[in-house]
Amino acid sequence: MPPYIIALVLILYFAVLIGISLITGRNANNDSFFVGNRRSPWYLVAIAMVGASISGVTFISVPGEVGNSQFSYLQMVLGFLLGYWFVANVLLPVYY
Repeated sequence: MPPYIIALVLILYFAVLIGISLITGRNANNDSFFVGNRRSPWYLVAIAMVGASISGVTFISVPGEVGNSQFSYLQMVLGFLLGYWFVANVLLPVYY
């Protein structure tokens, strides 16, 4: 693939990204950025929580780490499940 096509795709991607941010962030302030004006639906908070903890790096590095550590990393993953339960049943009700 020629380099100018890659550069064009990157420029278009960032132009769309900046355009979306300008449209959606017109009336944004610190309160809306950090706590969503305390009007975020529960499913949006849940998806954001999972999305923040699972990233592209996780999908690349976790299988290798599990293989290298002979599945001891699995204990941490099980701890994540316990942590998600705690956040959903203890912290999230306090948030609302």
